Amino acid sequence: MAIIPILNLSEMLHRSARVLGLTLAVLSAALALPAIADNGSRFSVSGFATVGAVRTSSDDVEFVRDISQPRGARSQWNGRVDSVFGLQASWRMTPEFEAVVQGVSRYSYDRTFTPEIAWAYLKYEPNPALSLRFGRLGTEFFMLADSRMVGYSYLTVRPPGDYFWYLPFFSVNGADAALTVPLGDNMLSGKVYYGIADGKIPLADRQWKIDGSPLMGAYLEYQTGAWVLRGSYANIRFNSSLPIADQFYAVLPPNLARASLDYIETDGTRSHYYSLGLVYDSGPWQFQLMLNSVDQGSRAFENSRAGYVLAGYRLGSVTPYLGYSLVDSTRRGTTAHPGVARVQADSRTQQGTVIIGARWDAMRNLAFKAQWDAIRGDPSSIFPYRRETADWDGRLDVFSLTMDFVF
Repeated sequence: MAIIPILNLSEMLHRSARVLGLTLAVLSAALALPAIADNGSRFSVSGFATVGAVRTSSDDVEFVRDISQPRGARSQWNGRVDSVFGLQASWRMTPEFEAVVQGVSRYSYDRTFTPEIAWAYLKYEPNPALSLRFGRLGTEFFMLADSRMVGYSYLTVRPPGDYFWYLPFFSVNGADAALTVPLGDNMLSGKVYYGIADGKIPLADRQWKIDGSPLMGAYLEYQTGAWVLRGSYANIRFNSSLPIADQFYAVLPPNLARASLDYIETDGTRSHYYSLGLVYDSGPWQFQLMLNSVDQGSRAFENSRAGYVLAGYRLGSVTPYLGYSLVDSTRRGTTAHPGVARVQADSRTQQGTVIIGARWDAMRNLAFKAQWDAIRGDPSSIFPYRRETADWDGRLDVFSLTMDFVF
């Protein structure tokens, strides 16, 4: 019987230690600042982790968790797709001020688990209704997007890919302001934010640097009883071109290469993200309904419409769940040039996914999950998969096992 190659234990411990050292180093610098006398300050450390394994029914394509991953899983068990380790430290300096740093180690664009600082911000809460944050923040383009790396917070093994794949942003350097207003027994809250994107997206053997791209957004949320409804909007203005220029100049005359590159230029273009989310969580029932629309500013990418519905029912410590997600993209203009058409085709997706799984909360802060994703799409649906072959037919079954915990 084959042994599931999750992660080499010593390697995982080494990566975890690096994240711990990186996070605590930043906090040590903060704690070296003069403390305010008799302010009742509190310091706490918490963390989260997922140890996961995934395999698929095909060797014709590699399945990835999101587009930040340059390689994925085929028909052999793979432990890098879903495994992640995070550590968060908080320092409540005064009742109004709090500093938070979060370090994360996960498989990302450079094919390593190199630790990164996901969050590093100062929060000011002058009263219970208003919250102001400044620093490195998680992105909130869609509902639940800011906790995508915390597997324990999700009912499913991972956030549904059909819905979240077009969202490659995890951190932003900037500021946000949130306001919460009670409406009788209900609650209305909203947030606005602005910042500069920080990250890279793997494209074949290269990386597209989106560092320095300004983004902004806002959401409005209404909570009544166990129901939460959120509508949101965000946009990003890319400040760099795709790293493919030399490929075009190598095979085309300079004037034709320039015209082709101009047709799929990303520098200076703005993409818009719209979403609507509805969540219910009460008693044994959990329910989610999410819809989004992504309008791309560059003809290099296809516009997309996506959504999913998910329901789970608790039976003691086990929660079986069933869901369905759907995504469809449309091209922004057509071209007869095969090289340009190939670039445009890389963002093509047209598929639906049936999600069947179960979550077992074995003990406090520890959950095991098993999940089957039945992906049924068009053969042209290759985003965000990696290394597809000519035999790819758009059909893929993905089997996943994870252990999620927080501490």
